[in-house]
Amino acid sequence: MENVNHKLDQSDIVQEKVLKGRKFGMVVLLGYFIGLAIAAFYFIKVMNQFDNHTDTDTGLSRIILIVCVLYVVFAWILLCGLKVLRPQESLVLTLFGKYIGTLKGEGFYFVNPFVTAFNPAANTRLSQSGDVSENIHHVTNSQDKEGSNYNRPSKRISLKVMTLNNSKQKINDILGNPVEIGIAVIWRVTDTAKAVFNVDNYKEYLSLQTDTALRNIIRQYPYDVNPSFEIDTTGDGEPDDGSLRGSSEIVAQRIKEEIQARVEFAGLEIIEARITYLSYAPEIAAAMLQRQQASALVDARAMIVDGAVGMVQMALDKLQEQDVVDLDEERKAAMVSNLLVVLCGNNDVSPVVNSGSLY
Repeated sequence: MENVNHKLDQSDIVQEKVLKGRKFGMVVLLGYFIGLAIAAFYFIKVMNQFDNHTDTDTGLSRIILIVCVLYVVFAWILLCGLKVLRPQESLVLTLFGKYIGTLKGEGFYFVNPFVTAFNPAANTRLSQSGDVSENIHHVTNSQDKEGSNYNRPSKRISLKVMTLNNSKQKINDILGNPVEIGIAVIWRVTDTAKAVFNVDNYKEYLSLQTDTALRNIIRQYPYDVNPSFEIDTTGDGEPDDGSLRGSSEIVAQRIKEEIQARVEFAGLEIIEARITYLSYAPEIAAAMLQRQQASALVDARAMIVDGAVGMVQMALDKLQEQDVVDLDEERKAAMVSNLLVVLCGNNDVSPVVNSGSLY
């Protein structure tokens, strides 16, 4: 990936140019309406002169009339150069296919009326927050189409921090076990020129690179700690007991760095990556659950046996210290056996009381 980025960086890449000093849209708008009022005034005045056959310079009057008509017909083109931006929005502008600059920041701008805003990802809607325009409502009924208001996709590029939630993926971990995992990526656009011109669609590009980085990292880890298999999860060169479930913070950090390296060329910044869902795939989930239950049962039994042995030892020591009863080795073995059965058994004990002699 680094070699590919290096080759691309050597090519002719469009550099972002931020247009400044263009926040005089209100002046242009007021000037247009004032000019429209003046044109209407002189148009009416000249027409009245023609109707009254007054002695005026007909040549000058005709020129004034033509200027007024031309202004009314063509002056509206100026309105096409008015651009309004809200906070954390931008517009990438092109003039006849040539990139001329980017408008950034809130304000009422005036630019060349013939420029067009360019955003190839305007129609792309991923599972994410922060898109500038709302989703387009899809209707199938012809009557609904007539009464529905369609929102045209906005060409504005959001500079806000957004969250991408890609669909859950099924990936094999390093042991070959299929794992289902979901991830949330917090990102934003930092270079509008790179985002628009370096890739075909920066949203789809981010989604694809997220899936690729996720697969590349997840397949290097086991789902859970395996004593017979250790890898280096911290990057210090020493194997440890890292896993997807036990080292989620480290795994998420590695995924973030991997995605950032892949989308740097597209002018995107990855702020954070978090694992939102992690489980075994359904086809092996039941078997892995039984395995976990068996492991937990063995651990519980080992703890019970350790505790029972300690209690038996304590009972024998107390009996010997307080000289309660004198037991030979055979009786001690019988007592130990009975106590272990009582302490380690799964069911409640039903004791048998001996009313005769111990011997």
